[in-house]
Amino acid sequence: MSRLGLIAALRPELAAVLDRMPDERRQVIAGREYWSGHWHGHELVAVLSRIGKVAAATTATALIERFAVDQVVFTGVAGGLAPGVAVGDVVVASELLQHDLDVSPLFPRYEVPLIGLSRFSADATLSQALASACRSALVSPLETLGREATVEFNLHTPRVHQGLIVSGDRFVATSAESRVLRDALPDALAVEMEGAAVAQVCHDYGVPFAALRTISDRADDAAHVDFQRFIDQVASRYSAAVLEAYFSSLA
Repeated sequence: MSRLGLIAALRPELAAVLDRMPDERRQVIAGREYWSGHWHGHELVAVLSRIGKVAAATTATALIERFAVDQVVFTGVAGGLAPGVAVGDVVVASELLQHDLDVSPLFPRYEVPLIGLSRFSADATLSQALASACRSALVSPLETLGREATVEFNLHTPRVHQGLIVSGDRFVATSAESRVLRDALPDALAVEMEGAAVAQVCHDYGVPFAALRTISDRADDAAHVDFQRFIDQVASRYSAAVLEAYFSSLA
């Protein structure tokens, strides 16, 4: 039986998932709480990484070393960058890149030194399965989120996107910052603070990795206004619904 490792940065992003793990067992390693349990008979280890690339890499390493997970998924929220990637949409990563990594002129911009890669590919099979689960979960926002959240955030027709997600150790919260990222990386769909670091760890260990991010804002001057309530009312419920659809498809 395969064992899935599920990472989110903040507890509210994972709250609805933990509520559905009836046999969860809590273990603390390096200050992180890891919950082991089952979902539809499949083994699941869920953990909160905290915010940022170093915290995420530390968490992913322990998840692989201590819990011997066979695959890793990162979930949570992100800021939308590309036109058409709207609040309430979900982005499933096909590639991940650290937008704040620059060791030039020793190495090309964005390239991880001594690895020769700037973009880390997500596992195609796992990503496609999660994208399909996302589409199933988003068919009826009213059913997944309830009427209040659906109306408040105008989430009547959410979409699933697949492409590049970029990560960096800063919260992108101004239109100027977003514009700089779009100019430098025009194919980037979304920006967050952890995914590319976990992708690099999984690459080093040879563990399949996928990431799905709910778009909470447009990574612009209004980003800080929408963030916390969106996590509570939308992102956490999306994550649980997607996992429900994913594990149901494996049964």
